Amino acid sequence: MSYELIALLMFSSMMLLLLTGQRVFAAIGFVAAVSAFFLWGTGGSDIPFSAGIKLMNWYPLLTLPMFIFMGYVMSESRIADDLYKMFHVWMGPINGGLAIGTIGLMVLISAMNGLSVAGMAIGATIALPELLKRGYDKQMVTGVIQAGSSLGILVPPSVVLVLYAMIARQPVGQLWLAGVFPGLMMAGLFIIYIAIRCKLQPSLGPALSKDERDVSMAEKLRLLRAGLLPLVIFIAMMVPFVNGWTSLVESSAIGAMTAFAAAVIKGRMTRDVFEVSVRQTLAVSCMFMWIILAALAFGAVFDGLGAVRAIEDLFVGQLHLDPWVILILMQLSFLVMGTFLDDTAMLVIVAPLYVPLVRALGFDLIWYGVLYTITCQIAYMTPPFGYNLFLMRAMAPPEIGIMDIYRSIVPFVFVMVLALAVVMVFPEIALWLPDYVYDK
Repeated sequence: MSYELIALLMFSSMMLLLLTGQRVFAAIGFVAAVSAFFLWGTGGSDIPFSAGIKLMNWYPLLTLPMFIFMGYVMSESRIADDLYKMFHVWMGPINGGLAIGTIGLMVLISAMNGLSVAGMAIGATIALPELLKRGYDKQMVTGVIQAGSSLGILVPPSVVLVLYAMIARQPVGQLWLAGVFPGLMMAGLFIIYIAIRCKLQPSLGPALSKDERDVSMAEKLRLLRAGLLPLVIFIAMMVPFVNGWTSLVESSAIGAMTAFAAAVIKGRMTRDVFEVSVRQTLAVSCMFMWIILAALAFGAVFDGLGAVRAIEDLFVGQLHLDPWVILILMQLSFLVMGTFLDDTAMLVIVAPLYVPLVRALGFDLIWYGVLYTITCQIAYMTPPFGYNLFLMRAMAPPEIGIMDIYRSIVPFVFVMVLALAVVMVFPEIALWLPDYVYDK
C-alpha cells in the first residue's frame, strides 16, 4: 500500500470516527496510535509518546490556564457588566451607538478571555436584552453579537492561537502580536458598517431617548473608570511583555493575579465565583491539552509517512498550481469544515497537512496563523451549521428564530471576507507589530 493511500485512509478513518460522535482528541489520538502500530510495530508507540513529552516540555503552555482563569474571573465577577454600562452611557446618544458599544465590549472581552464563547455568552445575556428593549432591529443585534464574539479567537490573548503555536511550532508571543492589528481592523470595519447602516436606516438602531441621555458628567466619568478596568488589566499584563521586562508566562501570571485582585477589591470574589472559575479553568485547560497531544501524535505519524511532500508534489509539480491558488483553496476548505466543526477540531484535523505545506510553499507561518484564525471566524458564522449560529439560537429569546439568525450574519460575513482579503494582500498588517517588538 502506498504512503499516499495510507494517509488518505488515516484521514477517512478519523472523519468516520468524528461522525460517530466521538470526542475530537479521542478520534485523532486513536487513529494516530493505531496507524503508528501497524506501520512500525511496537516501536511505533514511541511516536505518540514523544509527542506527549514535547507537550510537557513546552513551557509557554503554562499561559493557557492563566489566561483562561483570568477570563472566567472577569466574567463570573460581573466586571463585564460595568463595561456595557459605560458604553451604554457614552455611545447611546447616536444612531446605532449601543451596537457600536457592543462591538467595543466584545473587543475588551476578547482581551480578557481569548475564547469566542465567552463573548457570545456575555453579549447574549447583557447586551441583547438591552438592545431589543430599546427598539433595535433583532437581525441587526444578533449579527452584531455573533460578529463581535468571533473576535475572541483573534484578539490576544487568543487561546486558539496558543493551540496553533504548539502545532505549528511558532512563538505564541509573535502570533498574539500578529493578531492585534487585524483584530482591531475587523472591529473597526464592523463599527463603520453599523454606523453607516444605522445612519441610512435609523429604525435599525435608534438613539437613546432624551431621558436616558440625561446623565451627569460625574456619573459618566465614574462609569468610565469602572468600565475601563479590564483595559487596565490588559495593559498591566501586556506592557511588561512587549517591553521585554517579563516573559510570556510571567505576563500571563500578572494578568491572572491582577484580575483576581480587581475582583477582590470590588468585593465580588465570592467563594462561588472562585470555585466556578477554578473548575472551568481546569476543564478547559485539560480539554486543550488532550487536543494538542492528539494533534502532535497524528502530525508525527503523518509526517513520518512523507505524505506532505507527496501532496506538495501533486499540487505544484503535477497540477502546476500557483502557491496563492493553493492557499486560497486551503482557506475555502476551512470554510466548508467550519459548517460542522469548531476551530480547534478544524486545526487539529488539517494541521499535519497544511502547516508543512504552507512552509514548503514559502509563506510565513505567523501570517498564516492569522489567516487561519480569520477564516475560522467566518466559518463560525456560515450557514447551515456555523458554530456561532447555534450558540446564538440557544441563548436568544424565542422571538428570534433561526432564519433571523441566518439573515443577520450575511453583511458581517462580507465584512470579514473583506478583512481576510486585506490581510492576505497586505501581510504587513499582521507582521509589522511582531517584527517591530521582537527586532527591538
